[in-house]
Amino acid sequence: MIKQFLQKVFRKRERVTDASNGLSSAQTITASNHQINHQLISQAALKTCDGLHRAGFQAYIVGGAVRDLLLNHPPKDFDIATDATPEQVHKVFRRSRIIGRRFRLVHVMWGQETIEVSTFRGHHQTEGDAETNDSGRIIRDNVFGSIEEDAARRDFTANALYYDPKQQIVLDFHKGVADVRAKTLRMIGDPTTRYQEDPVRMLRAVRLSAKLGLRIDTKTQAPIRKLTALLEDVPPSRLFDEMLKLFLSGHAIESINALRAQQLHHGLLPLLDVVLEQPLGERFVMLALKNTDERILAGKSSNPSFLFATLLWHEVLVAWQALQKRGEHVIPALHMAMNEIIDKQAETMAIHNRYTATMKEIWAMQPRFEQRSGKRPYALLTHPRYRAGYDFLLLRCASGELPADLGTWWTNFADAGTEARTQMLMPDTDIKKRKRRPLKKKPVVDTGVV
Repeated sequence: MIKQFLQKVFRKRERVTDASNGLSSAQTITASNHQINHQLISQAALKTCDGLHRAGFQAYIVGGAVRDLLLNHPPKDFDIATDATPEQVHKVFRRSRIIGRRFRLVHVMWGQETIEVSTFRGHHQTEGDAETNDSGRIIRDNVFGSIEEDAARRDFTANALYYDPKQQIVLDFHKGVADVRAKTLRMIGDPTTRYQEDPVRMLRAVRLSAKLGLRIDTKTQAPIRKLTALLEDVPPSRLFDEMLKLFLSGHAIESINALRAQQLHHGLLPLLDVVLEQPLGERFVMLALKNTDERILAGKSSNPSFLFATLLWHEVLVAWQALQKRGEHVIPALHMAMNEIIDKQAETMAIHNRYTATMKEIWAMQPRFEQRSGKRPYALLTHPRYRAGYDFLLLRCASGELPADLGTWWTNFADAGTEARTQMLMPDTDIKKRKRRPLKKKPVVDTGVV
């Protein structure tokens, strides 16, 4: 108890010193000016900040959550920044774990919600646990620093905002509040250098501008086109996570248009740029993105497997048709095409196995929808992924790839009663192979000869 009391006393003195030395450059915005709705803040985030405060540490809600709160948008995630080290945070919260190699973070669990806590970071060029590769990309950055240094190393001014829920004040080091109100996305520091440090920032700029309707500042936008090749050096798993955020933002169509405008779509999905230049492929992809946006904006869930199945379908279709022309049978050719495209995709942006398995199920069902005779339609209705496969079929019909009456038939068949379904079945034209009767084995005669 005495030790904790002394830690609190000394930490309060440190904060006073920091306020007189470093925080003087930050603009302090009070509740009457920022008008953040406290009801939009997660209780888990508030409890995390409170726990760190009671342990004698600083704690702020940071980044996109503060930006969204200023725009009166309910934040999807809440991140916390603190002067406590990961080990100290882990000691404060029993249900927590330290994760990461490039950035060491702490995940604090509150029921179903997880709050990510990071320690204030210094500049990666400072001596310490930091490392960059030949292109300038940061591959390890565990250098701790002050809140002012932490703000300077964040990407955009709109993300360098720190909200103290206890005092209900916003600390603004880079005029981020003004940029948010002006609907401007501006890079902190030299944009070229910052993109070289982390090329994913180029994708993040596109995503945020599309999602929030922000205009990318001219200097921030200028280097993007000539630096697109840097994305080839980004680990596929990071690219996948960023693309997932982009397409599941509720503004996927705006995002894909922004990607094309900045020429960032090349190579992220195999030949996606070629797909979008062909009428049939573009119509199918845009219908899929529109469907995803509508679901998310309506508060419904959206399956990433279904989304990526639609984005890659055109490539599977082309490969499938090519294999059939070479003499492969329909179903084996489809499975070969699926594996070929998934393997090709993994070279640039690896899709998690839990998604690719479902994607293959959706694709594999498509030929079965054209079989409308016998017991096969009944069997397809009981498939665990039937609904996803059916929705996929409707997109194919709506885009003009398949006749519209095929989708209508399946809609009516699923809703019909037993007798009506029987009448709807098509004549079975498949040539059935005559089953051979098993040959009767001749009885073995015991001749008695040894």
